[in-house]
Amino acid sequence: MNLKSIFFGKLLLCGGFLLTLASCEPAEAEYVIGVSQCSQDEWRTQMNREIMRESLFFPGVEVKITSANDDSRKQIQDIDSLLKQGVDLLVVAPNEAESMTPIIEKAYRSGTPVVLVDRKTHSSRYTAYIGADNREIGRGIGNYIQQRLGGKGNIVELTGLTGSTPATERHQGMMEELAKSPGIEVLATASAGWREADAERAFDSILTRQPHIDMVIAQNDRMALGAYEAAKKRNRHKDILFVGVDALSGAVNLVREGVLDASFIYPTAGDSLLQLAMHILRGEPYQKENILSTALVNSENARVMQMQTKHIETLDRKIEYLDQQLDTFLMRYSSQRILLWACLLILLLAGMLLVILVRAFWTKKRLNEELSAQKTKLEDQRDQLIALSHQVEEATRAKLAFFTNVSHDIRTPLTLISAPVEQLLKSRNLDEQEHFLVNIIHKNVTVLLRLANQIMDFRKYENGKLTLNLSRFQLGTAMAEWADSFKALSYRKHIHFLCRFASEEQTEVVADAEKLERILYNLLSNAFKFTPENGTVTVEQVFFEKEGKRWFRLTVTDDGVGMSAEHVQHIFDRFYQIGVHPGGSGIGLALVKAFVELHHGQIQVDSDSGKGTRFCIEIPTEQEGEVHSLDTLPRNTLNFKEGAILQAEQHSLVAAHAEVTGKEKTVLVIDDDQDIRAYVSSFLKKDYNVLEAANGQEGLQLAMKYVPDAVVCDVMMPVMDGMECCRRLKQELQTCHIPVMMLTAYDMAEQKIKGYQCGADSYIAKPFSAELLQVRLSNLIENRKRLKDFFAEGALPLTDTTEGHDLDQGFVEKLRTLIARNLHRADFTVEELGEKVGLSRVQLYRKTKSLCGYPPNELLRMARLKKAASLLASTEKTISEVAFEVGFNSPSYFAKCYREYFGENPTDFLKRKNQSDQ
Repeated sequence: MNLKSIFFGKLLLCGGFLLTLASCEPAEAEYVIGVSQCSQDEWRTQMNREIMRESLFFPGVEVKITSANDDSRKQIQDIDSLLKQGVDLLVVAPNEAESMTPIIEKAYRSGTPVVLVDRKTHSSRYTAYIGADNREIGRGIGNYIQQRLGGKGNIVELTGLTGSTPATERHQGMMEELAKSPGIEVLATASAGWREADAERAFDSILTRQPHIDMVIAQNDRMALGAYEAAKKRNRHKDILFVGVDALSGAVNLVREGVLDASFIYPTAGDSLLQLAMHILRGEPYQKENILSTALVNSENARVMQMQTKHIETLDRKIEYLDQQLDTFLMRYSSQRILLWACLLILLLAGMLLVILVRAFWTKKRLNEELSAQKTKLEDQRDQLIALSHQVEEATRAKLAFFTNVSHDIRTPLTLISAPVEQLLKSRNLDEQEHFLVNIIHKNVTVLLRLANQIMDFRKYENGKLTLNLSRFQLGTAMAEWADSFKALSYRKHIHFLCRFASEEQTEVVADAEKLERILYNLLSNAFKFTPENGTVTVEQVFFEKEGKRWFRLTVTDDGVGMSAEHVQHIFDRFYQIGVHPGGSGIGLALVKAFVELHHGQIQVDSDSGKGTRFCIEIPTEQEGEVHSLDTLPRNTLNFKEGAILQAEQHSLVAAHAEVTGKEKTVLVIDDDQDIRAYVSSFLKKDYNVLEAANGQEGLQLAMKYVPDAVVCDVMMPVMDGMECCRRLKQELQTCHIPVMMLTAYDMAEQKIKGYQCGADSYIAKPFSAELLQVRLSNLIENRKRLKDFFAEGALPLTDTTEGHDLDQGFVEKLRTLIARNLHRADFTVEELGEKVGLSRVQLYRKTKSLCGYPPNELLRMARLKKAASLLASTEKTISEVAFEVGFNSPSYFAKCYREYFGENPTDFLKRKNQSDQ
């Protein structure tokens, strides 16, 4: 462990310990009280201040206050939110009685104490209520009206929010009292929703209709002031008396100034509310109904009330100031305590750091000595690596040069092979098989010659000797002609081939026509190679402006197998090949990039695995250099063109070919190269039924369907490679007995080991001898005959030493057990036997024929006859009894089968047995 880790470990340990001691975070609240106010007016603001001030006397209490602003839906949401936060007690001033009743009952049923303040609901399901008696306030208002007006007069009532209990109860109490004075008439009653502006509008409308009004009764002071403003605008305020409710400090001033004739005290009692809540939370005695007192405020006592209110406000401010000072002192104390612990921590850390520095000094000295020795060793290794790098570079350069020279030398013999082969193709003396073989030679010579040309050109590019032979020509016409060569291939492979080129008058360029042609052939070859049947290949060429110059863009798009992001990064590296499809040399796209860069262009590729690939090339239309006539330039693209098309065609992902003739044995050939499949099939079809598949997945499907006697499989294939195909074949019950011969172009021990681990029975490296493949295949099939005498000779079940696959042993054992258990059943059929082992009739027939040498119905009959012979020899049962016991319906048919199998009648066997017993 290094010193830095030790130091920081100790630092964190000590720091955590000291900070734990110095922590000054306040303790978690003992109780949380949620307050849901219906509105945010002066009266409720005063109540909230009183609640918060009273909470200072209860340190373990946290108060959360919300306001619904006279919106019942918002108040319901506020209450839900407070309940989800887990408040210990809920205080609610309901906006409307009816709409708020369900949510308050829900809170009460959940076990949370609910205290109603100021207003009630239509339910008695609450813990406690605190507030004035609104009906009593209404009676007081009615009594004041009678006294003030002398029992006669016209009044107007402005009520609060419709549906709120204070508005309803105050109105009812007033009307009950006014019923005693018939001379007092209520001219109008209007709802103003507790708001000043609404009251002003409502009373202004009443003034237009009522010419004589003696008094306005408003259920709060704000509405009374709104009515006063409306009357003042019409110059009628001196003829009308205005009475309100609440009697806050502002209203007392209005009474003293004569704006309001009177007001009734509606106590806020926030301190009493919090005290009641604490009684409930602490389990102390409390009253459910807590009615607060009210009183009249008029011109006679307004001055005294004002003085008392100011005195109370002064005391409130002092209390708030003391609270702020207390918070300041507490914060200062906490800061000083933190500072003290921090100083102690710094001193401790400084001491530890001093110790660590001393140790680090000696450790560093020792490490420097070790590092010096390691540095010397690394320098020696670096010098060795540099020397080896130079050697590898020289060796690589020599190998590339040798490879180029060999490729150059190959062209001569390839030409000498190609010319005679072309003459042979024109000969009429060849039979069909000979013509087929010569055609294969011609195809692959053309592909090999194209590869040699590519290697030589790429080597020239690496050495800086590859140049452009520029000419002026119509690019659109040339592109259309070059792409036309692939139309026949698109028809054969059933691929949609779409070409879009710029109009002829816009397509003149100065470039190397031969290299552009080879670029297009290479890209189209790859596109057709990797696109399945019914896919689409699109080639498009357009012109555009870039940096003040004219450029053309060539795109080749396919919807084939695509590439992963990892492959896309290396696709232009020389000799790089994608494992999903091994066809090609890995140099074609590298050469395409080289030709594009020679033209001062750029190439990009976009691909997604399973969704196709898009190559995009952008090249300036005017290349700098000597321009020649297109007719005078050497053209050497014939072999390249034919090779590109042939190579793309060879790897066509054609559908699997299945044809079973009358021959006894069947062989399945799996290879993605069409010529390889055709060549192998050509010399196997004389002795076998030959099935063909283009990849491992198709081969596996054919093997499951036809259960061949042997499989010849290539290792490197698209979709599913040979290793996976072999492994899947050996895992399936119906195919695990089939011998598998692997074909590979890579003769490496590691690959063979992997193949044998997957269950392969034999390996043949490419190029291979047809005779060798036939002999090995014949031996593999003959070796499988070792299991065929299992039933015929009455052998015991397979043992661990018996040669064969574990699944084959299990299959034969299960087959023997099922037959033994059902010998007595005359209705036991081959279909039922196949159903019990999990195979169809055809699969059961082929597997038992391959493993045992007999079809399943013959195995069943033989087992019955052997059991019958055993019963005749060991018991005294009659022939008829034995026949019925082993599943024969007819004794005569049993005797016929017995004679055919054992060469004598069952009666003759019993006579010999009786004679020997005597």
